[in-house]
Amino acid sequence: MTINQIRQRLRDFIHSSEKVTVLTGAGISAESGIPTFRGPEGFWTVGSREYHPQEMATFEMFTRQPFEVWKWYLYRIGICAKAEPNSGHLAVSQLEELFTDNFTLITQNVDNLHLRAGNSPDRTYQIHGNIFFTRCMGECAGRIQSLPEGLHAKKKGEVLTEKEKQLLHCPRCGKLLRPHVLWFDETYNEEYYRFHSSIQTASQTDLLLIVGTSGTTNLPNQVAWQVYQNGGTIFDINIDRNPFSEIAEKSRGGTFIQGSSASILPEIVEIFCKE
Repeated sequence: MTINQIRQRLRDFIHSSEKVTVLTGAGISAESGIPTFRGPEGFWTVGSREYHPQEMATFEMFTRQPFEVWKWYLYRIGICAKAEPNSGHLAVSQLEELFTDNFTLITQNVDNLHLRAGNSPDRTYQIHGNIFFTRCMGECAGRIQSLPEGLHAKKKGEVLTEKEKQLLHCPRCGKLLRPHVLWFDETYNEEYYRFHSSIQTASQTDLLLIVGTSGTTNLPNQVAWQVYQNGGTIFDINIDRNPFSEIAEKSRGGTFIQGSSASILPEIVEIFCKE
């Protein structure tokens, strides 16, 4: 598909009442300097053993070493807090302004950058959670709350103080707080991770923009296939080809666009704004 054909296909949507969904992954935030944490940046040493992120980010590890897991997340929080939304994040926010109630953002990222860029919480499905929020492990489990005041980001090797450990307990029932994230040994649900809402949105989506994700988790794959099977258009925007590229090229009027989301997404917004 040529650039002129892509532009014309996008112009078709701005003149309609069709629904637009953006699905984002780690690639969009990598351009803000946030590593995926599946590589060496996410490795964590506990005692004499080194743990991989897939081991740290589990309910099982949290039940055995809750404060070690919290130290790891507070380290991640520090990196995310220093990062700034890039032009790709800002473009996604502009797309919401353009399409309003016909727009939904489904993001795998837990770094909070989409909300900081201006996307609204109501139209943003954070399907893997948000590390700047917590949940109680006890009877207050349904209540999502911000990180406790007085809790600060940690450097690697920095220990938790006794005061910080106390802050990591629920102020209502005293049980331990956990990060509000989907761990590797947990499953999607609607209450915390908008599972059914995401599937429902996909079933109504006419244009799906997949940005910076290669589909290694279940729900994003279900979203893409739902749009494809319903005859929707899929654009896969990524620096490399991935499993979504082929389904995008097979979709109605869809394609794979190779490049940086920070440069391509603003161009897409510009196309829409000129119409």
